Amino acid sequence: MRIGLGINYSGGFTEAAAEVADLERAGLDIVFVPEAYSFDAVSALGFLAAKTTRLQLASGILQIYTRTPSLTAMTAAGLDFVSGGRFILGLGASGPQVIEGFHGVPYDAPIGRTRELVEICRKVWRRERLEYDGKYYQIPLPQGQGTGLGKALKLINHPVRERIPVLLASIGPKNVELTAEIAEGWQPIFFLPEQANKIWGESLEAGFAKRDPQLGPLEVYASPTLAIGENVEPLLEFVKPHLALYIGGMGAKGKNFYHALATKYGYGTEADRIQELYLAGKKEEAAKVVPDALARDVSLIGPASYVKERVAAFAEAGVTVLNVLPMAATAAERVKLIEQLRELC
Repeated sequence: MRIGLGINYSGGFTEAAAEVADLERAGLDIVFVPEAYSFDAVSALGFLAAKTTRLQLASGILQIYTRTPSLTAMTAAGLDFVSGGRFILGLGASGPQVIEGFHGVPYDAPIGRTRELVEICRKVWRRERLEYDGKYYQIPLPQGQGTGLGKALKLINHPVRERIPVLLASIGPKNVELTAEIAEGWQPIFFLPEQANKIWGESLEAGFAKRDPQLGPLEVYASPTLAIGENVEPLLEFVKPHLALYIGGMGAKGKNFYHALATKYGYGTEADRIQELYLAGKKEEAAKVVPDALARDVSLIGPASYVKERVAAFAEAGVTVLNVLPMAATAAERVKLIEQLRELC
C-alpha cells in the first residue's frame, strides 16, 4: 500500500516544500496539491518538483472547466518534465459553486467534457497534430468560427512520457464508470471500504469491460483522516465539520453529490438534517449531526492495532494508495504519523 498526502493549498510554498522533503524521507510516496480558489496548484507543484527527488507529484485536482484541454496537456507535460517523470494529472469536475461562482464558467456536461479532455491530452502528449472534432471541443475551430486562420499544430517539446497517468476524482455512477474505462487512477471522496462494492461495484465493472488493457490495473486512492494512538478517539470530532461541509454545503438540495453518497451509505435522514442546518448557516450544528460511525469508518483514527485492521479493510476493498490527512499540530508530528503508518502498511 502506497501512502500519499495533500498539502495545504493556502499555505506558503517554502514551508510546505520543507515539510514535504521531510515526509519524503519518512516514506511518503505521493504528494497531492489541491486547487480550489486560493493559489493555483501548478505553481506549488513546480516548486515541489525542484525540492524533491523521489516523490510522485499529483494535482488533486485540476478542474476540467478552468483550462482548455490543450493547456491542461501542456501543463501536465511541463510538470512531468521538471519533475523527471514524476507527475500524475489529477482531474475533476469540482462543482457549480467554484466553477460558476468563482470562474464564471457554465458547469455543464462533466462526463462528456472529461472524456474529450483526456483524449485531447493524450493526443498532445503523443505529439500528434491536434485535430479533434468532439461534441464539446473542436480543434482547430471549424470553418465559420473565429477568424478561420487556425490550423492543426503539435506540441513543440518532446514530453518525458507520452502517457502521463491520469487520475479522475469521481463518485457518481456514470463518472465512476468513465474513470474505470479511461483513467489510470480513481479518487473517490469519503471512501467507506465495507460499502464501496455496493455503491460503485457495478459502475466499475461496466467501465472495466471497455478498458484498454494498456492502461493497466486501476489505482484507487482513498483519502482517510489519520491519527494513531491510544487516546485519539476525540479527534473524530474534527472530521465531522469537513463531512458536514460537503454533505450540507456543496450543492443545493437535489444537486449535492456528497449528500447523495451519504444517503447511499445509509445516512439519508442525517444527511437531510445536515444539509438543512448547513444551508441555514448553522455549520456547527450541522457538524454535530454527522454520525460517529460515518466519521470513524471513512477515517484511520485509533490505536495502532485498530488502524492496521482498517488499512487491511481498505486494501481488501481495492485501495492501492492511502492519501491521508494527518491530524497533527506540527510538521514533526505529521512526519511521525507517516512513519507509523508506513510500518502498518
